[in-house]
Amino acid sequence: MKYSNNYVFYPDNQQLERAVQHFVGKLVDPDPKDIRPDTQVTEPDNFIHTRGNFEQHLYRATLLDTAREVFEQELTEEYRQQAPLEWAQTQNHLGNILAAQAQQLRDEALYRKAMAAFESALEVLSQKETPFDWAINQCNLGTSAQAVGRQESDSNLLKQAVDAYTNALLVWTRDETPEEWARTMHQLGNTLHAHGLLLKGNRTLQKSVVAYKNSLKVFIADDHALELAATHMNCGTVLHHLAESEENAERMEAAIQSYETGLLVFVEQQLPIHLVVLGRVNIATARGKLAELRKDARIADETADEFEVILEAFHGSLQPLCIKHCEAQRDHARSLVETLSTN
Repeated sequence: MKYSNNYVFYPDNQQLERAVQHFVGKLVDPDPKDIRPDTQVTEPDNFIHTRGNFEQHLYRATLLDTAREVFEQELTEEYRQQAPLEWAQTQNHLGNILAAQAQQLRDEALYRKAMAAFESALEVLSQKETPFDWAINQCNLGTSAQAVGRQESDSNLLKQAVDAYTNALLVWTRDETPEEWARTMHQLGNTLHAHGLLLKGNRTLQKSVVAYKNSLKVFIADDHALELAATHMNCGTVLHHLAESEENAERMEAAIQSYETGLLVFVEQQLPIHLVVLGRVNIATARGKLAELRKDARIADETADEFEVILEAFHGSLQPLCIKHCEAQRDHARSLVETLSTN
């Protein structure tokens, strides 16, 4: 089974932001250029929130090297004995820094070190005595395992991520900790999606849909605009892949509806324009597949026109792989129009 390429969206990683901010708070008279984003780039970054779970946007990437060095030096056995909870928190911060570097470099070894840091913290923390911190580290362990599992197409790591999120959900509840519960459900949906694609397992993909829909019970546009839009979009990607697996046109229409709802949030909440564009790419890709399933030349023709508009209006800000995808989908839709018109 060959699944379509589409865009998954990743909201801000609050734990990574806290780790970097914790380090910045340690600096004495920091150089301003080191603690603000590098704006001296030749082209604007039009793919923020699409590269993974460990992308930080507030500081220069070089700051991560210094933060890692400082946290590693602090993690002595003496520190663990004297202040075990603070030691565990530092392990948590280090894990997030390592995972951010791993994502930048696509470095499996760094991801493994991040996972080891979270696992070390869990040696000190417990569900009974420190439930909040224990759940945070379970989530962080899950997210790092998810990231490397997706990168390396490793089913065992993705299963480990599912288990870690499930552990966190023993603490987070919709009634008492709704935001933490919803964010964990979102990440569980991401993981089950990736795992389901590897397994080619529709049951796992269906579980992903359930996890995303759970998140949608909490996220609201005014307070969680990016999270809400991303969840609708990502739920659409799972429905999209389920529709392809089942060759089910009704399921594809449900995917398109989910995409369109996410796109509406992007627009109404005035989120960055590149998110709107990539949402349109997802919708057009799904409509191209719907045209195949329905054998509908009209839908195929509309799809070709939409990809042409995207390519003409946004060609300068699209990544090469996205351009290639749009061109291939446009050409395929045009070919489908010709085939269906002659039959």
